[in-house]
Amino acid sequence: MALPSVADRFSARRSPEKNLYSDFLTDLNVHPDSKQIVLSKDEVAVSRSIKNLLLTNKYERLFQPTLGSNLRNFLFEDVSPQTQASIKSQIENTIENFEPRAKLIDVAITPYPDQNGYVVTIVFYITTIANPVTINIPLIRVR
Repeated sequence: MALPSVADRFSARRSPEKNLYSDFLTDLNVHPDSKQIVLSKDEVAVSRSIKNLLLTNKYERLFQPTLGSNLRNFLFEDVSPQTQASIKSQIENTIENFEPRAKLIDVAITPYPDQNGYVVTIVFYITTIANPVTINIPLIRVR
C-alpha cells in the first residue's frame, strides 16, 4: 500500500456534480473552508469570459495581441445606426473567434445617446448545455 504524498493534500478533489467548464475568478479569492481558489462554473464562467473578451482592447494582453475587441473606440463616435452595426459585427467576430464554448444566437444593441453609450444584450448557447444564456454589458464612455 502506497502512502499518500504531500501533494495529494493540496490537489483538487473531484466534486460529485459534473461541471463542464470552470475558470478562476479574477481576484483569486480563497474559499474559507476548503482553502482552495474559488472557481466560476458553466454559465457563469462562459459569461465572464465573453465579458472579459469584449472589454479587452487588442494589444492589451502580452503575447496575445489579437485577443479582444476594440469596443472602446466606438464610444467616441456619434450614436448612429452605422455605429451600432459596427459594434454588433465586432462583437460577433470576437465571440466566434475567441470563445469556442459559446454558440451565438443574437446580439441586440440599445443606444443611450444622452450618456453616449450602449447596452449590449448577448444571447448564446453553451455548446453542451441546452438552455440559452443572456448577458447584458453596458458600454459607457468614462471620460
